[in-house]
Amino acid sequence: MLLLILFITTALIVISLIAVSNVLVFPRLRTSAPSVDAPFVSVMIPARNEAAVIGRTITHLLTQDYPNYEVILLDDNSDDGTAALARTAAENSDKLTIIDGQPLPAGWMGKNWACQQMQQVARGQFLIFTDADVIWERSAVGALSSAMQQTNADLYTIWPTQHTKTWAERLCVSLMAVVVVGYLPVIGTHYIPLSVFGAANGQCMAWRRGAYDAIGGHAAVSDNVLEDVTLARMVKGAGMRLRMADGNHLIRCRMYNDWQSVRNGYAKNILAGYGSVPALVIATIFHWLLFLFPWLWLAVGWATPGLPGYPLWPLLLIVLGLGIRALTAAFTHQRVRDALLMPVSVVLMTRIAFQAIWWHYTQGGPTWKGRIVRKQPTRNRTHG
Repeated sequence: MLLLILFITTALIVISLIAVSNVLVFPRLRTSAPSVDAPFVSVMIPARNEAAVIGRTITHLLTQDYPNYEVILLDDNSDDGTAALARTAAENSDKLTIIDGQPLPAGWMGKNWACQQMQQVARGQFLIFTDADVIWERSAVGALSSAMQQTNADLYTIWPTQHTKTWAERLCVSLMAVVVVGYLPVIGTHYIPLSVFGAANGQCMAWRRGAYDAIGGHAAVSDNVLEDVTLARMVKGAGMRLRMADGNHLIRCRMYNDWQSVRNGYAKNILAGYGSVPALVIATIFHWLLFLFPWLWLAVGWATPGLPGYPLWPLLLIVLGLGIRALTAAFTHQRVRDALLMPVSVVLMTRIAFQAIWWHYTQGGPTWKGRIVRKQPTRNRTHG
């Protein structure tokens, strides 16, 4: 028992130190006046049945104060009028190009295929891939372009400020901050040339055109449901420059709007993120130990022979766990008081993990927007 408690204590201290160091050095996206020779930027949005959000997204993107950019929207066989709503929002702006998505080829995931088609018509020196539910404030494109120029980044990814309303969103979506700020040392991502430190967020990835082409673009991750992280690790492995920043309200997003969309959205990627069912189970147990076990220890008051420190030790572990959650929430503009419900968040994420495992064994992959997202067999190109 003592070894287990020492393990939990060490893990929480390490995560706390990473979180504190990231809060001190993690970049934030800042407004910046565009340079005279501002690079041409292509902002690309894959959209499938996004009628609820696409009008607002297009309106924001077409009112940027950046002088030199285009917006490309790919309508991925939507049946809810997504393209028509985008055209209405554009009000005949010549900055918007809408293309119809081609049928999904064998060996491709839907989003990756959409991005591949858009980049083929994009004219930008900088290529920005973003999602249909991401909102860009008026100076956001210029801020990101300036950040890329200042850092000479080959890939610059933004972690948008997450907008949450319902309890499911507040207790689950905000945990992204714990992962990014608490588990990923940004100094390692920026300066240590190891692929393990590679990470990116598909909600906003900005590329130098030459770097994107050199890495193989989305064709290199055609069948990968976790394409953003994989591309980031490829960038690190190739010795290119990866940078990231917090969206700082300039780029923000409301990913989901109820428990069902939260559950399905996270279950879509969580298994791919951990790589296997056993790894996901181990990670789930790890989070039980860190964020649930101290509460259970305090409540039960186990009288373990030779184990000092009760009740102060479990109280310390509880404070560390809640502190990590609160600190990362404050840094990313989330509700700090929701940290008090961290044990509930862990239980909900456990339910999401079980959903992912269930999909894996019953249908071969997660369900998302009417499709089962799974690796498709690649056709024999010789005998096609």
